[in-house]
Amino acid sequence: MALVEAEHLTKIYDTGGGAGNGLRAVDDVSFFIEAGETLGLVGESGCGKSTLGRMLLRLIEPSSGVVRFDGTAITSLDGRALRESRREMQIIFQDPFGSLDPRLTVEEIVTEPLAIHEDLGKPLLRQHAAELMRAVGMEVSALGRYPHEFSGGQRQRIGIARALALRPRFIVADEAVSALDVSVAAQIVNLLKQLQKEFGLTYLFISHSMPVVRYLSTRIAVMHGGKIVEIGSAEQITSNPGHEYTKKLLKAVQE
Repeated sequence: MALVEAEHLTKIYDTGGGAGNGLRAVDDVSFFIEAGETLGLVGESGCGKSTLGRMLLRLIEPSSGVVRFDGTAITSLDGRALRESRREMQIIFQDPFGSLDPRLTVEEIVTEPLAIHEDLGKPLLRQHAAELMRAVGMEVSALGRYPHEFSGGQRQRIGIARALALRPRFIVADEAVSALDVSVAAQIVNLLKQLQKEFGLTYLFISHSMPVVRYLSTRIAVMHGGKIVEIGSAEQITSNPGHEYTKKLLKAVQE
């Protein structure tokens, strides 16, 4: 069953050239993501991947098209209804340092979503924070420290803990390992797989790396020039690609 559906999503940025002359960052894209799966979204920088991912969460408003979450068109929600839907959907950002407020402790960072959405006392918030640290493989003692005291991989674990705080069903991982070195990136990818099983998560995993996408994903969507040019099972896309651009991406990995 589809948990997330995108229908004819388009995002046009005004470049000052008059009507119809804007930049089509995402151009009439439709797809679905089934509950419990990972859809890998792969393509080169500037193809519209991040814009598409953010539109699914309504962090960016589409110019046209519809996003449905569990059958509800969230593109028509506002106010309290939109706020409630956002509990179910979170994002892990590319830059594990820039996405964490350097003025806040780790405890404040990971409990911020809970503090906003739920009326919990400090002892219960701290208990939740400790559980989140353990879930992402961090020591509970990290809660009193600040982001600059950690490595890139540790900061990304903190970002993942924050994304998990409200127990979402759907997470957009936007180039979540591209800023990390290879060995650390592999640890984070394996952590994401583990958390998917533990928390019953559904992912959109955005990356420019075909090998990482192939390892993590159930299905793969290939994006080029604002459009999805091919979508299919990870096995089919990597073993028998149909589009020339997909073949080019795979060839680049082999060289």
